[in-house]
Amino acid sequence: MALPYTIICSGLNRLNPAKSSSGRGADNNAIVAEGISKKFRIPKEKKLTIFEHLTGLLGRGANSYDEFMALQDVSFTVKHGETFGVIGPNGCGKSTLLKLLAGVLYPDSGRVQINGKIAPFLELGVGFQPELSARDNVYLYGAIMGLSHREVERRYEEIMDFAELRRFENMKLRNFSSGMYVRLAFATAIQTNPDVLLVDEVLSVGDESFQKKCEEKIGEIRRAGKTILLVSHSLPMVRSLCSRCLLLNRGEMVALGKTGEVLAEYERMRAAGR
Repeated sequence: MALPYTIICSGLNRLNPAKSSSGRGADNNAIVAEGISKKFRIPKEKKLTIFEHLTGLLGRGANSYDEFMALQDVSFTVKHGETFGVIGPNGCGKSTLLKLLAGVLYPDSGRVQINGKIAPFLELGVGFQPELSARDNVYLYGAIMGLSHREVERRYEEIMDFAELRRFENMKLRNFSSGMYVRLAFATAIQTNPDVLLVDEVLSVGDESFQKKCEEKIGEIRRAGKTILLVSHSLPMVRSLCSRCLLLNRGEMVALGKTGEVLAEYERMRAAGR
C-alpha cells in the first residue's frame, strides 16, 4: 500500500473549519485540499543583468514586483474511486491547482494530501531526450514516472502497441511529430498503474482514433476503482465522466458540488460576463 503524500505549509491554523470540506483523517478520501493559497511575484520591469537585479532589490525591494494571487483559500476533497472535475475560464487557477496537488509547486498556506500512488498527466513528455530513440525514451520516461527497468521491460511491447509506434522505435525523437511525441508519452505514463490520476486535457492528444483509445483507457481505469481528477474545457466530457466538480474563477472557488449544478453555475457566470 502506497504511503500518503502530504504537503503541509504555514497558515493551516488560520483555516476556517466551516470551510474545510474534509475533516482530518478521513480514510475514504483520496485527495484532501484545505485552504490552499498560492501567489506569484511578477516583475514590473525587465532586468537583464545581475546589477539591474541587485539595484532593483536594494532600491525598490518589493515595489519592483506585482503580486498575483493564483489560488486563494481553496478547499475540497475527492473520494477514493471518484472522478472529479475542475473547470473554469483560462487563468482561473486550474493548472496551478494541479501542480500543487502533484507536488510540482508548494502552497503558500493550507494543506494538500494525496492518499495513494499518484500519476500527474500534466505536461506529457517532460524529460524526453530528442537525441535518443523512442525505445530509449520509453525507459527514461518510465523511470521518471516511477517504473523500474524491469517493469518497463515487461510492459514495453504493450506501450509501443498502444502508441502505435512500433515501426519508429529506433528513430530519434527529434524526428517525431508532436502527435507521435505525446502518444509515446501517454502510452508510457499510463503504465504506472496509479491510485490517483491528475489529468490536464490529456484526452485531447493525438488524432481522433487515438483520443478514443485514450478515453477507453480512462474508462478502464475508472472501472478499476481508481481516483481521477480531471481538468478540462470540454464541458460535455466533464458532464459524462465526473460525478462532482469544482468551478474556479480568478483563483477563488465559485461552486463545488454535483456536476450538473456546477455546470449550470458556470453557464450563468459566462452569460454574466464574469
